[in-house]
Amino acid sequence: MSVSTRPTPGAVRPYEFPAVHHHVLSSGMRLVVVPMPRLPLVSVLALVDAGAAGEANTVAGVAQLTARTLVEGTHTLDGAALTSRFEGLGTSLGAGADWDASTVRFTVTRSRLAEAFALFADSLRAPAFAEGEVIRLRDERLADLAQQLAEPRGLADQRFSGFVYAGASRFARPVGGTVSTVRALDQDAVRQFHAAHYGAATTTLLFVGDITVEDAERLAEAEFGRWTGAASPTPGIVAQAASSSRRTVIVEKPGAPQSELRVGHLGVPREHPEHLAIVVMNAILGGLFSSRINLNLREKHAFTYGASSGFDWRRAAGPFAVRTAVKTEVTGRAVEEILREIDAMRAAPPSADEVALATDYLAGVFPIRFESTDAVAGALASALTFGLGPEWFVRYRERIRAIGPAEVHAAARAHLDPSRLLLLAVGDGDAIAEPLAALAVGALTRHASDADPAEAK
Repeated sequence: MSVSTRPTPGAVRPYEFPAVHHHVLSSGMRLVVVPMPRLPLVSVLALVDAGAAGEANTVAGVAQLTARTLVEGTHTLDGAALTSRFEGLGTSLGAGADWDASTVRFTVTRSRLAEAFALFADSLRAPAFAEGEVIRLRDERLADLAQQLAEPRGLADQRFSGFVYAGASRFARPVGGTVSTVRALDQDAVRQFHAAHYGAATTTLLFVGDITVEDAERLAEAEFGRWTGAASPTPGIVAQAASSSRRTVIVEKPGAPQSELRVGHLGVPREHPEHLAIVVMNAILGGLFSSRINLNLREKHAFTYGASSGFDWRRAAGPFAVRTAVKTEVTGRAVEEILREIDAMRAAPPSADEVALATDYLAGVFPIRFESTDAVAGALASALTFGLGPEWFVRYRERIRAIGPAEVHAAARAHLDPSRLLLLAVGDGDAIAEPLAALAVGALTRHASDADPAEAK
């Protein structure tokens, strides 16, 4: 075999997702147990239906602030003492919130599970939400926002959402809130959000690792069997587009040597029946290093170090966007190539080789995503959030490999829509306005970098 001959791939190794067991506690809390006794570790995750999508626009960011403050002390232990106790057990307690859920989690050795679980339960049921901790974490979020808005990449991401979604939609604002909404958050707002959204009725508890179903049920029942709480499920969200026509938006960064580009529109919910076909289609378009957009902009034209595309999967319709940064002088040409690749994806089915490369990659890396107990817990939490059963993991590789060129082409035709694209560029408006206007991607408007469209709505 010569050194230039491509190696022949071996046979696909079988993979079985671990068995998943479901139970309901006497409080009504759902329990999911996945025994994985390979290593003496157990990951515990509480999945709470308390995502940012359930917030009012006036308190945007409260879900994230609540989750972060949740681990900063209980009614019996302040933040420093709680952290010290977890560190003494060889672990740490983490929490966060995304659009659709909040999570609280830790991983610990089996011998220390009972003690760590008691601390975890106390944090979930009876957080202190001390005023000083709320203010500290609120101010940290404000500092993060200031840093993101000063950096072109973060500014482009935030402004893209603000211009894609209608003002009534929570999605028009960042998941962690805007400067004005975060600044208004306080101890009362956090406590009210916890009281309204955290409880047995809205929480699923996951154990993954070196534990039996019986032991997990016993631990969970002891700590959460009587937990009630006045929790209510997250209401639906308005995922309405701000416009149904093409538009070009320039966010001014005078003298910027690069343009940060976003090209896209409203996407589809995660539960869409064509989800896997869309995943394969996007992998070919811009989801992999070998994708059309990256090879075009990076390898063929040397416009950028990297370009990608993606659908942001949420319960409601998240955005589809192509993302890249290019030198100011090639901004127009780069956008032209992005538009060309989107049109080509819709014009004809991809080759069988392109589809095979994408599906082989997606199926091949699938088992690697579940090498740790924490990774399995996180994957199950995501599946539960979107209403997917364990069979989704069992049949994933089979279903991915069944996607062919016709299904990919149909997904591109249905879910890439050039007629409603938003082209957003963060850069030197005086240098890039003319070449972008020449592309005729709808009406062109220019905005100051500190003019947040979500704040103005």
